[in-house]
Amino acid sequence: MPVNLKAPVAQDLAPIAGVRIGVTEAGVRKANRKDLTVFLLDEGSHVAGVFTKNRFCAAPVQICREHLATQGAIRAMVINTGNANAGTGTDGLARANATCDALAGLLKIDAKQVLPFSTGVIMEPLPVDRITAGLPAAIADAQPGNWAKAAEGIMTTDTIAKAFSAKAVVDGKTVHVTGISKGAGMIRPNMATMLSFLATDAAIDTALLPALAKQLADQSFNRITIDGDTSTNDSFVVVATNQAGNAALTDWSSADGQALMAALRDVAQKLAQAIVRDGEGATKFIQIEVEQGRTEEECRQVAYAIAHSPLVKTAFFASDPNLGRILAAVGYAGIEDLDQTRIELYLDDVHVATKGGRNPSYEEADGQRVMKQQEIIVRVQLGRGAANTTVWTCDLSHDYVSINADYRS
Repeated sequence: MPVNLKAPVAQDLAPIAGVRIGVTEAGVRKANRKDLTVFLLDEGSHVAGVFTKNRFCAAPVQICREHLATQGAIRAMVINTGNANAGTGTDGLARANATCDALAGLLKIDAKQVLPFSTGVIMEPLPVDRITAGLPAAIADAQPGNWAKAAEGIMTTDTIAKAFSAKAVVDGKTVHVTGISKGAGMIRPNMATMLSFLATDAAIDTALLPALAKQLADQSFNRITIDGDTSTNDSFVVVATNQAGNAALTDWSSADGQALMAALRDVAQKLAQAIVRDGEGATKFIQIEVEQGRTEEECRQVAYAIAHSPLVKTAFFASDPNLGRILAAVGYAGIEDLDQTRIELYLDDVHVATKGGRNPSYEEADGQRVMKQQEIIVRVQLGRGAANTTVWTCDLSHDYVSINADYRS
């Protein structure tokens, strides 16, 4: 069961003017499940994306990068679940292109105006015939209110759909932001997330979008980890349809810019945290805060050393306050001149370690009290400077092994 995460309510998700979404069952891998989704974008929409840095990236990632590089107007996106079309070589590229060709033909647009996305099993041929056969039904289903349905349609091992909305006032106009994501395992993004699509009706200067996508990823999806594995298919796409009626935003430092950025960041962070809360086999949501570093990068090193440690994660699962494991992770994070006598460690409100050793006032019963919670904050002070960062992760349970052992069955 996900940790304090509820399924989205369709009525709570704001439709985005200029975006229609259709979902259908194409039988990509399994029968009787929503597994094919299309996004149809009105003319005047602008799109930017960031993608996995895994060098063994999937065919659809390669095609998306190519199509976005043309700087043409993206008019559609097609997403299938059940098959990642990764590790498939030139045949995979041909199948991804064939999917784009098929959707473009139905919509009477250029194939380079289509972005393809896939998620699922790696190294299996994409059943492009099933996908193309399902496209007419997906298009026929397209409507603005299908965000919750789409969140369900892009799931793989997720146990719950993930979708959020926010709004802001920009140039006197109410603008909306809605996003969906999927992901529960093979999670340690190195750019963005497994699959996530975020759209706003706000008018935004096209030149700002690429940097916006990267900034939002760095503030959300690049701060989560479940198992330390970076996927071959990670994709995060931002769409601005420019239909809210505001003057096109050109400056994020303005009051309007900050208001819109806050709404965008809110949705992106909620989506990223939802992935951790729904981590495969997860029973606890853990926020790791590293403070007083010399640079944000070294804070991130320490945070991820803790978040990736199987010993730390299994201790959290067992509610075992074996907190020396956290100090050990801090020590091997790679900061060569780290002074252990400056380290302070807190578990929520409990001061566990001071000056690199056990706090004389620390009682194990207090540590266990916190460890039994579903939501836990780990705070480490390095005593080196003023930089800080936050990473979100979960525990590691028996179910994680079972889920991944049975993934292809």
